[in-house]
Amino acid sequence: MGKSEDRRLVAHLMRRAGFGATSSELDELSAVPYEQVVDTLLDPPDKSWMGEHLIRRFHHEQSGMMSAFGPSEYWLYQMVTTKAPLVEKMTLFWHGIFATGYPKVIHGKVLSNQIAMFRRHGMDGLDELLVELSKDPAMIVWLDNQENHNGAINENYGRELLELFSMGVGNYSEDDIKEAARAFTGWTIGNTEYMVLRSDRDSDMPYGRIAWHFEFKEEDHDYGEKTFLGKTGAFDGSDIVKIICQEDATAGYIARHMYNFFVRDEVPIPSWNDTAPIDAGAIEILKKAYFESNHSIKEMLRVLFNSDFFKDETNWYKRMKSPAELVAGVLRLSGQLDRPRRDIIDHTMKMTFMGQHLTNPPSVEGWHEGEEWIETGALVERVNFAAEQLGNLEMPGVLSMVDQILFEAKSGENIPELCLKQMGSLDVKESIMSMLQETVEKSSTVERETVEDLLRVIAASPEYQRC
Repeated sequence: MGKSEDRRLVAHLMRRAGFGATSSELDELSAVPYEQVVDTLLDPPDKSWMGEHLIRRFHHEQSGMMSAFGPSEYWLYQMVTTKAPLVEKMTLFWHGIFATGYPKVIHGKVLSNQIAMFRRHGMDGLDELLVELSKDPAMIVWLDNQENHNGAINENYGRELLELFSMGVGNYSEDDIKEAARAFTGWTIGNTEYMVLRSDRDSDMPYGRIAWHFEFKEEDHDYGEKTFLGKTGAFDGSDIVKIICQEDATAGYIARHMYNFFVRDEVPIPSWNDTAPIDAGAIEILKKAYFESNHSIKEMLRVLFNSDFFKDETNWYKRMKSPAELVAGVLRLSGQLDRPRRDIIDHTMKMTFMGQHLTNPPSVEGWHEGEEWIETGALVERVNFAAEQLGNLEMPGVLSMVDQILFEAKSGENIPELCLKQMGSLDVKESIMSMLQETVEKSSTVERETVEDLLRVIAASPEYQRC
């Protein structure tokens, strides 16, 4: 594989395992073996970002998390400035599956704490992650497990744990749901007697609301014998998770989610039972990695990113970027968020206009992704945002790209190709390339404004909207 092919493959990896990469980052990454780049993404030596101390100083509302948008604004800063992009990408992955929202939880700090939990455990064993999820205060409230009592069970969490979080429809019975619910009785949050009068537990601005914590109430737990997925015992919630994670259906369900998120858009999840996977062989490879690594998400990802099906160019640009991926990727290139800025509010609202309000999914099923991201007016919002940011010389990252393009063009290199290189070694269709070439030919002299126009066209291209 030649140097340019190495760079293109690493660029593909960074679009999928992160939010894209600048040209200088790609130069550095493509100088080392591809497998080493994968290893560094999975075990990043530096997880730093802009920093909570700066955010709290400039945005007190993102400290108190009193509004519905505080958690998503705070998270966007981390996606844009992190030095560990795969950690944030996996956090986004799990948020889409374990969808939890503000309208019911009504507590931004608790939702932000859940995102932080995904960040800590998103690449651990699935067993550990599901136990942490079951103890998460936002999830407990979202699916009513504080109302799940010994002798008066609430099935909401038990049902969604099986249907949406681990196994998928058709792999369990109604009795399994009831037995799972019994096992999670007593898994609640502290001071639940204040749930109705939450305002009694709030402190004054700017300190924000007091976050809830997990509490296990022995007196409310059902210690009786339960039969779940064919196994019998005095199971508690941790036992239920362990049994779930041993199931072949669980391995297949998580593997298909990974393929859908990192390789190629699949059909919507409700159709999975009726529609076979795009690449059944890839799903089997990921399932094998799941069982051989004791259910490790990290090792599944290692196998995925090093696989032939991931590297196969027929799968490139076959995923529509979610609004969060698009906005974070654009801002990483434009370099606008070099310090805390009020613009973060506008950027978060733009994500919402595109159809994704982080920490406020439309339902427990999360967002419908793929081509549905570009329905109705969402495509206009996406194209306008990318073009406005990446065709703006006032942005430090854009100015740097333009100057580098003009410097390299002095050697007689093709300017459209240099623009695509600076935008992350992007490949575009011949029609887009012709449009870029025509723009250059119409200019008597190629100045910064001409290159600015070229970057704007690339940002609006179908390939940039995909990854």
